[in-house]
Amino acid sequence: MPILQFIIKTPLSKDKVRFRKSGNKKNDSEPMLEFIKLLDTAPLPNVFNPWRDVDKEHDMDSFAPHIRREQLQRYLAERRNARYMLLGEGLSYQGGHFTGIAMTSERILLGGMRHKGITPQMVFSGLVPRRTSAPAFKKNGFSENTATIVWGFMAEQRLNCQDFIFWNAFPWHPWNAARGILSNRAPLPTELARGRVVLQALLHSHQFTQIIAVGNHAKTTLDKMGIPAAAVRHPAFGGASLFKTQIQAILSM
Repeated sequence: MPILQFIIKTPLSKDKVRFRKSGNKKNDSEPMLEFIKLLDTAPLPNVFNPWRDVDKEHDMDSFAPHIRREQLQRYLAERRNARYMLLGEGLSYQGGHFTGIAMTSERILLGGMRHKGITPQMVFSGLVPRRTSAPAFKKNGFSENTATIVWGFMAEQRLNCQDFIFWNAFPWHPWNAARGILSNRAPLPTELARGRVVLQALLHSHQFTQIIAVGNHAKTTLDKMGIPAAAVRHPAFGGASLFKTQIQAILSM
């Protein structure tokens, strides 16, 4: 199915963005405004931009991109002084496609992971979390294994969640044309190049003390940018135990 048949695009708002405090609010706002602007750049084919595009087949309504933008902006606003960045590969259809936040699922935002110690307030507390997928597809919201593992680790270790920003080397959702929009694929080199521009803007708007690459694509991206970073195993496909061991060692240094 051609992409234009089930994706429509909405302008990316710059409203309600909060910035790092300092003596000059105008200058402080510029890096984050540039970052928000870059998120609205047109990706390559078979790529979904959750903060601009409407998934006509699976979103609840055309207001979905606004909800995802608002949730991302709230998430970042509560992490103005974040110390760590966890950088993954790309958004997935089970995670950021519907939440607008990397490594974060609707199931978490809707409170469906409380039995694992993961609460919506760990993600953000200044806004009521909302789903954007139509309930007919997943009654309790989409759930992503990576999101559950990463947020579960945060809960187990009782870490200050506002010390961490989760992001991706390719910030949008790359999907497989043969399998449809509810699928994932590895970002192409040309796509990762576009992602580096967005990543640089986010790095410029914060003062991280440690950047942690989650998986090979993230580490390769950071290496190409000349940014030193620790690397851990991606938690998916049987990597959860090693991921937890490695990241715990890094945070203990």
